[in-house]
Amino acid sequence: MPLIDMPLSELKTYQGRNPRPADFDAYWERALEEMRSVDPKIELIESSFKVSNADCFDLYFTGVRNARIHAKYLRPKHIAQPHPALILFHGYTGDSGDWTDKLAYVSLGFSVIAMDARGQGGLSEDTGGIKGTTHRGHIIRGLDDDPDNLLFRHIFLDTAQLASIVMDMPEVDPTRVGVSGWSQGGGLTIACAALEPKVKRLAPVYPFLSDYKRVWEMDLASGAYEELRTFFRHHDPEHKREDEIFTRLGYIDIQNLAPRIKGTVLMGVGLMDQICPASTQFAAYNKITSEKGLVVFPDFGHEGLPRLPDQITQFMLQL
Repeated sequence: MPLIDMPLSELKTYQGRNPRPADFDAYWERALEEMRSVDPKIELIESSFKVSNADCFDLYFTGVRNARIHAKYLRPKHIAQPHPALILFHGYTGDSGDWTDKLAYVSLGFSVIAMDARGQGGLSEDTGGIKGTTHRGHIIRGLDDDPDNLLFRHIFLDTAQLASIVMDMPEVDPTRVGVSGWSQGGGLTIACAALEPKVKRLAPVYPFLSDYKRVWEMDLASGAYEELRTFFRHHDPEHKREDEIFTRLGYIDIQNLAPRIKGTVLMGVGLMDQICPASTQFAAYNKITSEKGLVVFPDFGHEGLPRLPDQITQFMLQL
């Protein structure tokens, strides 16, 4: 097969290139402390979308920095006992999608929650308030400010806060909560399960937001990662701060969060991926120490992966 990254034998042992900040663990403990101090002010608003087998709501909660975060929430009717829940995260710049595409899991007895990432295509707020560039992209938001102001820090915390909210719902069995998503959604899946380790099962697919320096060195800072090049062109054109910048990005690099995961993992990866290179995905996967499995698609890139949704469904039915 054509090769655009490392051979599979090397991918299976690759440990990543992006620096890990020395105070990484303290950084995230401080972030979680901030999250836990927030009164979420949860609000459920009945949706105008009506179906016979589910109650549908717009769910709002207050996240860090006083942003109101939105999610679609569907719960099955006529199920008295606590049941499993599945939290879904969307791709970069997108939104939580249509109500209809969540109904298959509802029919299987799951509550389904799909979050809008703050400041992207959905209804969640981005309260801003950082110094420096906000030009094109969330990876670089806050990169010239205090690391506590990195935007993806806040988005990662939103995922963990939502998982905690879901686990506290009386209709949900808190020991049977899964998370899943593709691309950015895959990155947020890993972040969520790392920051809320009570997540039982997670299915990330070709996760974004991993091993930024590897993306740069492969000359793939385009498309979803284009803002890395934009930042250097405008704010460090001679790359005098390159080590500092990549180290700071290490705070929001999912490979560094991956060892915190306790849940069982099923991950999908396409070896021809030129958006989120396979090596960056393996950098995260190889650091997961909990029970895990990998589905590899040698001839596929950042696209639909045949029959993987069926495998994920079967995996989540084990909750």
